[in-house]
Amino acid sequence: MATQIHHFHTTSISSLSSKTPSSKPKPYFRSLTISASKSNTPSIAGRKLRVAVIGGGPAGSSAAEALAAGGIETFLFERNPPSVAKPCGGAIPLCMLDEFNIPRDLIDRHVTRMRIFSPSNIAVDFGRTLKQHEFIAMLRREVLDSFLRSRAQSAGANLIAGLVTNLDLPTSPTSPYVVHYTTNNTSRRTLAVDVVIGADGANSRVAKSIGAGSYACAIAFQERIELPDEKMRYYENLAEMYVGNDVSPDFYAWVFPKCDHVAVGTGTVRQKQDIKSYQRAIRERVSPKINGGKVIKVEAHPIPEHPRPIRVRGRVALVGDAAGYVTKCSGEGIYFAAKSGRMCGNGVVKASEGGEKMIDECDLRREYLKEWDAKYVSTFRFLDLLQRVFYGSNACREALVELCGDEYVQRMTFESYLYKKLADGDRWEDVKMVMNTMGSLMRSKILGKKMESLIL
Repeated sequence: MATQIHHFHTTSISSLSSKTPSSKPKPYFRSLTISASKSNTPSIAGRKLRVAVIGGGPAGSSAAEALAAGGIETFLFERNPPSVAKPCGGAIPLCMLDEFNIPRDLIDRHVTRMRIFSPSNIAVDFGRTLKQHEFIAMLRREVLDSFLRSRAQSAGANLIAGLVTNLDLPTSPTSPYVVHYTTNNTSRRTLAVDVVIGADGANSRVAKSIGAGSYACAIAFQERIELPDEKMRYYENLAEMYVGNDVSPDFYAWVFPKCDHVAVGTGTVRQKQDIKSYQRAIRERVSPKINGGKVIKVEAHPIPEHPRPIRVRGRVALVGDAAGYVTKCSGEGIYFAAKSGRMCGNGVVKASEGGEKMIDECDLRREYLKEWDAKYVSTFRFLDLLQRVFYGSNACREALVELCGDEYVQRMTFESYLYKKLADGDRWEDVKMVMNTMGSLMRSKILGKKMESLIL
């Protein structure tokens, strides 16, 4: 942990303004105009570029590691100690293990079977196309996050255990941002830096400080339930998903296996006030399989439903949940959090030439935001489309589960999920998949009502 507070000696902290910019938010994933980096961007005499990363989850830790390894003076703020659990389903794709060098001993369960239940409780095994070496890794967030933070520290990042309370904005293109934070809930301190990366979740204070705009949030509710050994064996390598108005009007419920317990939860966007009734409903639907279990932890947290209108402003960038990088349909966010953090960190290193030069908003947009949108905007839009089509009613959900029984659908889905790239399809099979989709929707009597949702 850093024990000293570094300040710019040429600027008075008291002269910095905390006034929020007045620019109006624009629609998310808007077109970007990226200008060339300024040729007269000043060098930083006698020191390295200083960056504060606010939030020590996968996004913040991955950003801090990339920054520190690239020669940036890095400060990673995390309000919670390593032992505090993060509420999350904890599933990560196979490609993340190698891409982020996640040790295999951190994995609680190797899920090779996924079972999805329709509103009428028709069950479809979703995973028959997995190859022998393929699986979905289930981890506990407190374990993963602690590992990633420790690795960022090993790369040279200064870990500060503190709660960031507010951010003072600079008065000139090269004057500092000032981070205000508390330690041990009492001591108030400040830190002056050149760049800020907000990785502080859906309720990001960094986002508020730069006027990044709001977004719709789902609420997720989860109970960790310790099961008797014989019932835990049932979930040895099995994860379950449940859809239906009873468990969620616009999302799904889940049972995910962990090391010695299962995570049972649900989420909703439209009816947040009813989340506990939906949780009771999922417990009822799985009751034969979890009876006799003991609730060991109850968790709730917000999930962004789309990216923020503004994700870069000045020398501040948002990553992970703070930026709104959670996919529709699946609610997946861990991989995209870590990926966005690393991309942003690497972008700062590149633009600053290893910490030797000051950067500006154009640099962050060019090296981070433009690269991110080019790589993932289509994925987010497509999954948004699928959620609008299939999660609107119980009839839609019955059609979804029916489609999940098709092996080609399973292969394309898992290859895209596990490796985070579009799977190589077969044109004839693609045509058949479209026809089967239309047939399922027609049988559910909702094709006509949903055709307008097919327009991105």
